[in-house]
Amino acid sequence: MALDKLLENEARSEIDGIRAEAQERARAIISQAQEDAQSLMNSNQQQLEKQYQAGLTRARSAAELELNAARLSASDEGISQVFTLVEEQLNGVTQVPQYREILGRLIAQAREAVPVAEAIEVHPDELEVARSLVTDLPVRPNPSLRGGVRVVGQGGKSGLTNTLSGRLERLRGELTPQVGRLLTGE
Repeated sequence: MALDKLLENEARSEIDGIRAEAQERARAIISQAQEDAQSLMNSNQQQLEKQYQAGLTRARSAAELELNAARLSASDEGISQVFTLVEEQLNGVTQVPQYREILGRLIAQAREAVPVAEAIEVHPDELEVARSLVTDLPVRPNPSLRGGVRVVGQGGKSGLTNTLSGRLERLRGELTPQVGRLLTGE
């Protein structure tokens, strides 16, 4: 039986060696798996951080864009309100005593542009003032005019309208940036 014990001890020794080698390999595999998992987690964390930063940058850009759009919209609305207010004021200027002088200049400028005129047209409320300023041509009522004059050329086929609101409209493109800067305080 000594041989049996010897064989059994040898087999046990081999089994213990194989078991120890298997445990060592298992530890190595587990250790490698943990390193790989940690590396993967670090890599994923870095990617998430990059995505977070990119998302944050996009959100800031979108917020700035929205803010600028809101400012632009507010500025456009403010500019529109300013021009509406000015047009209202220009419509009321026909009631001030200085309007006679203003209308006289508008008529003179229009007559310079249309030297051979047939008639002068003004709003019916301005007929009396215009007739006192123009004595060499007929002055006719034109309800579509307000705060200005229309000089009708010879034959009635051509003419020139010179009104305060028309002048404002011609200057609108030039004045809009200046009004915008005044409204935004820039």
